[in-house]
Amino acid sequence: MVYNEMAIRKEKISSNDFFQVERWMNTAPICICSTQTVWEAAKIMEQTELDVMLVVDENDQLVGLLSFRTILSNLLKDSTGSSLIEDIPVYLYDSVRPTDQMTDIVKMQAECLPVVDQSNKILGIITPKEMMNFYTKSMSIVQKKRNAIEILSSVLESAYEGIAVVDEFGILIEFNEAYSRFTGISREEAIGRHVTEVIDNTNLHVTVKTAIPERGVIQNIQGQDMVVHRIPIWEGERVVGAIGMLIFEGVTEIYKIYENLQMNYRNKRVEGSPYSKNNKKNDAESSQVLGTSKEISEVKRIARRAAKTAATVLITGESGTGKEVFARNIHQLSSSLGPFVSVNCGAIPEALFESELFGYEEGAFTGAKKGGKQGKFELAEKGIIFLDEIGEMPLTMQTKLLRVLQEKEAERVGGVAKYKINARIIAATNKNLEEMVSNKTFREDLYYRLNIINIHVPPLRKRRQDIPILLSYYLKEVCNKYHMPMKSFNPDAVSALMSYPWKGNIRELINTIEQIVTLVDSQEIHLVHLPHSIKEMQWEQAEEVTDVKNVSLLEKAKSMGEQMEKESIIKALTHTGGNKTKAAEMLGIHRTTLYQKIKKYDIY
Repeated sequence: MVYNEMAIRKEKISSNDFFQVERWMNTAPICICSTQTVWEAAKIMEQTELDVMLVVDENDQLVGLLSFRTILSNLLKDSTGSSLIEDIPVYLYDSVRPTDQMTDIVKMQAECLPVVDQSNKILGIITPKEMMNFYTKSMSIVQKKRNAIEILSSVLESAYEGIAVVDEFGILIEFNEAYSRFTGISREEAIGRHVTEVIDNTNLHVTVKTAIPERGVIQNIQGQDMVVHRIPIWEGERVVGAIGMLIFEGVTEIYKIYENLQMNYRNKRVEGSPYSKNNKKNDAESSQVLGTSKEISEVKRIARRAAKTAATVLITGESGTGKEVFARNIHQLSSSLGPFVSVNCGAIPEALFESELFGYEEGAFTGAKKGGKQGKFELAEKGIIFLDEIGEMPLTMQTKLLRVLQEKEAERVGGVAKYKINARIIAATNKNLEEMVSNKTFREDLYYRLNIINIHVPPLRKRRQDIPILLSYYLKEVCNKYHMPMKSFNPDAVSALMSYPWKGNIRELINTIEQIVTLVDSQEIHLVHLPHSIKEMQWEQAEEVTDVKNVSLLEKAKSMGEQMEKESIIKALTHTGGNKTKAAEMLGIHRTTLYQKIKKYDIY
């Protein structure tokens, strides 16, 4: 006999994994089969010192909970303990699922709670021990969060810069003391109001909609030009707010800093060639890696580590992902004293490969320059030589490059004396070199020589969160390039651009921005202004969503119809006292059809 002692309906709520039952449950509960005897149960409880034990059937499905008190009561009646567990009262507490929340279990006030799957099979158990563990860890985390909030509040209030934070609706939820002093509006007056009511000429509410960050923007606040940053706040794939920061007291302060930089530059400036050995070329802008997504942040981290060593680096990734940008970034971050020399292996004719890389002596061949010519390796002395499209290098040159890597010396074409190589090699390719090694089109020993540090640059479709940042940066760059007024994307356009697959990656994105800027007259770029391929894909996605919604509605209607049909059958059977022939007549269907539907809906 089974008594349902508790039947509490639980409403599942979405939360993070920390609160889910499966994180806290005992995954190895002690169970006993309902076909075993009371005496066997008593022995197990004595050995394990349990007060309650799970009872399962032969299919490992939950039957109920057997308490020590129940066993003791049965043994007093029958000292042999030969009764089967299935013949004695077993209490069935409300079971829980692994995805349920621990916070909901508190309401159930049960001593022990079995954890079961959809087929009612035992997965674990929640006992007072697990509950106590959950309470202890939760309180610890709450305390840490309180401390973090206090620290953050202190930082906000003591910050020299003005800081304002808005939610997804543009409502101010934070307004620090520095901003309050500048505007003359107290924190209490500002919080809860729309940002446009508090800060002059703000676009912080627009940043929330477009997800495009703006850095170093001039904003006139109370008659004074200020430099501000506007940064969107992401939660997963959604923008939930934005932070606005006043970085300087005013534009005049920037001019002073700029004049100081210019003076320092004039004092330190030294004339040199593009491949000067004495000075490291300042190409910080061309080596700037844009993006804050998890994917690109990990690649940046590896690049920073690589910059601290002199090891050979192999950068892989699809065409247009910015492999050379990462190579330049490594050069900028390294302690290298020499220049960055780039070589496109796919653009050099096979006959000229050796002379381009290693140089040639005067008279080495017809048309050779007087005095000869330095090769790329010589030009990269104490610096970095970047071998782009290394997969396009001919096998004969692969052999010579391998020898250079091993011996650290090379010889000019037509020369007799060797010279030392003192340049770090960074190679890049969009090809699968491992596959090329298997096909004997790329030397295996060279591959392992190059692939000491591997950096794989993810395609743009794998880092969609970075697209607004890239749009903002390159839109500004292209507008400046063509001396055009600054433009902006509206939210629908940004959404379409973020959902586009970008097979050509960042290179395709830049070309698209350049096309839009040159062809669109209006200041704001809308969905209609985007290239046809992007609009077409957006429309297709919209149609797919509509189809899914329609399917869902049909399924819902079908489900409702089946429920009504089941209720009608139950009513007919009840009205006829269980007579299926009369019930079928009442429903207007054949008796065989009724039997099929009774089986379908599990009506007994």
